[in-house]
Amino acid sequence: MIPVSYQMYSSRHFDLDDTLAMLARLGISAIEGHAPLYEDLQATRRRLDTHGLSMPTGHFSIELVESDPARCLEIARALQVRHVFVPFLLPDQRPSDAEGWQALGRRLTEMSKPILDAGLYFGWHNHDFEFMPCADGSLPIQHLTESCPALGLELDLAWVHVAGQDPVEWIETFADRIQTVHVKDRAADGENTDEDGWADVGYGVMDWEAIAAALKSAKVPLYIMEHDNPRDPERFARRSLATVKNF
Repeated sequence: MIPVSYQMYSSRHFDLDDTLAMLARLGISAIEGHAPLYEDLQATRRRLDTHGLSMPTGHFSIELVESDPARCLEIARALQVRHVFVPFLLPDQRPSDAEGWQALGRRLTEMSKPILDAGLYFGWHNHDFEFMPCADGSLPIQHLTESCPALGLELDLAWVHVAGQDPVEWIETFADRIQTVHVKDRAADGENTDEDGWADVGYGVMDWEAIAAALKSAKVPLYIMEHDNPRDPERFARRSLATVKNF
């Protein structure tokens, strides 16, 4: 089976040690880091070792990667992160046109250099806005990848769906760039409102049979499970892991 990881943002409202113990109990051996886990590197390292977990990928803010690459690399070395992903832009940071997205791609090229020079991977994690058309009909994700040829992708399949796009199409388009994917699911309209409309993988509206075939064809090496607001992280992890195993 393809290795499966767990994005720790999914459990940000829950006890960290309880979450790590739960993942180990379910047989999940990898997690994806985010900012809170980088505050005390020694404590996080101890937790990973205690539960037999690895952190092959991590989310790092664009501000940190651009302004303090040394700190980014310190975190990566301490936690043995191999893939550095920039995960998000606040609304006021997002370019408003094609030229702006191309300029952002050139910035990403520059900020990636210390990461790549250190032998790590560098990539972008999408939300829906990168797949929403600019005024001229072009898509931001096209401008980012064209202006940053070395940019890897952590393709968040559910956000592609939320943007009204077909995840299978974009898996095929970016097969040579995809380093990991976020496997997450979207509930039918009006359902799971107490979980912000998200669903456990395989319990929403995503066409996992077609997506799984495309992921296999693209030889994606790591699937990362995520749910933006689960009521019960263990339920989410257990059910989603069962779905992914069936891929």
